[in-house]
Amino acid sequence: MKFASYLRDNVPSWGIVEDGHVLDVGTTMRNSHPSLREAIAADVLTEAAASKRAERVELASLRLLPVIVNPTKILCVGLNYDDHRRETGRLESKYPTIFTRYADSLVAHGADIVRPHVSTSLDFEGELAVVIGRGGRYISAQDAMRHVAGYTCHNDATLRDWQRHTTQFTPGKTFPGTGPLGPYLVTADELPDLDKQTLVTRLNDVVVQSASLGDMIFSIPVLIEYLSAFTPLSPGDIIATGTPGGVGFKREPPLFMKPGDRVEVEISGVGRLVNGVVDER
Repeated sequence: MKFASYLRDNVPSWGIVEDGHVLDVGTTMRNSHPSLREAIAADVLTEAAASKRAERVELASLRLLPVIVNPTKILCVGLNYDDHRRETGRLESKYPTIFTRYADSLVAHGADIVRPHVSTSLDFEGELAVVIGRGGRYISAQDAMRHVAGYTCHNDATLRDWQRHTTQFTPGKTFPGTGPLGPYLVTADELPDLDKQTLVTRLNDVVVQSASLGDMIFSIPVLIEYLSAFTPLSPGDIIATGTPGGVGFKREPPLFMKPGDRVEVEISGVGRLVNGVVDER
């Protein structure tokens, strides 16, 4: 199944995407499960698919929101593809590199990425994002995939100068309006062969990143085991699994996003996330 979060007549809702339409389940469940995150937490996605009361509306008539509007946590993985690790000059590590992003940095498919006035070093980072379905602590790698609700596309757009102020990544990673997420949540059962899927990032229709999801250094089960050891995972939490090589700041000359640009993150079987770029007002 494929789910979206959106505004319908300026009211937040969520539903099931089918053939250019949405089954607007969120409106029928507004009193009990008003957001997709809350529906995931209540484990009602299968029930939602069987809804007989939900109205079918045209997808084009809706304004999409970040697919998970209000995640409790956004946990991001750095240097998780070997070509990206090598282009940054980092040594191999026994453990994944982890940083965080804030929920108010998220933007939807079709919305603009905002380049803040304090920097012009806005870089692209196409990534697969994992959405947690069942929470837990100390989740083993063997059980980890049972805790996954599904997948979506993410652009971990980064202010490189702010990222490099110190050894801590977070300041460059969480400016408001810099974290596109969407367009849809594709449930895990739709992608049993996730490692065979490909990730491509395009800037103004030119391919700038291309990789197989199977090239990750730390797999999704390993990441869930590691992350859940130091923090409890909750339904709707997002794990951004890292970006492959080809990022802009390691090119010669550097290639940064600027107002008027169009950036796409496409993951086979998951979707295509498209955003423009504007300057902060």
